[in-house]
Amino acid sequence: MFRLYKGFKELLASSATAAVPSTAAKFYAAAAAAKSASPKVAQKTRKKPTTSKPKTKKPAALRSETRPTGISKVTPVSPALGQFLGAQQASRTEAVKQIWFYIKSQNLQNPNNRKEIFCDEKLKTIFNGKEKVGFLEIGKMLTPHFVKTT
Repeated sequence: MFRLYKGFKELLASSATAAVPSTAAKFYAAAAAAKSASPKVAQKTRKKPTTSKPKTKKPAALRSETRPTGISKVTPVSPALGQFLGAQQASRTEAVKQIWFYIKSQNLQNPNNRKEIFCDEKLKTIFNGKEKVGFLEIGKMLTPHFVKTT
């Protein structure tokens, strides 16, 4: 009673040979006939896109410079961190970069667990005398070294 077809074309072919054409065959036959007749259809007129003037950048001298905010803002630091960095003012990002440069250059990361940092005497002054510090703790340990200004 039911026959398995390998594809849609075979299904259409079998229905075309049958005495009563299927709904799909009727649809595709009507679509083919309409395509061949192709009466002139009124084409929609498209509006031309409005051309806006391209925005030109102002010269560097005329642009208002944005001040760094948040972690990139330069703030005064504690004397201990200032001695380590060699400056009395620094941004948090710059301080973390210099600390990581020092850690890498002195090879202070634990070789078995790279997330752990062994503190030497210079780092102990910043990290409250701890022997080991996790790399995620560095940001927390630096918080008291940045003086809050309003």
